[in-house]
Amino acid sequence: MPSSAVMGKWKSGHLRSSSGQKVTSQKQAVAIMLSEKRTEAKHGGHYPERKKKRSGHASYELGVK
Repeated sequence: MPSSAVMGKWKSGHLRSSSGQKVTSQKQAVAIMLSEKRTEAKHGGHYPERKKKRSGHASYELGVK
């Protein structure tokens, strides 16, 4: 689904999350849009994968205080 369609559904109040609840937050609508774009990218689109977060600071992981 194109990004304009997702935001159009959000503005008109017809966008629903995967649990079936109505999406009221613009940030949540954008997250849904990006998620759908990534799904399209796996099937031939051109959108980068989500970056993985690093778990903490490197010195903390090594046990250095």
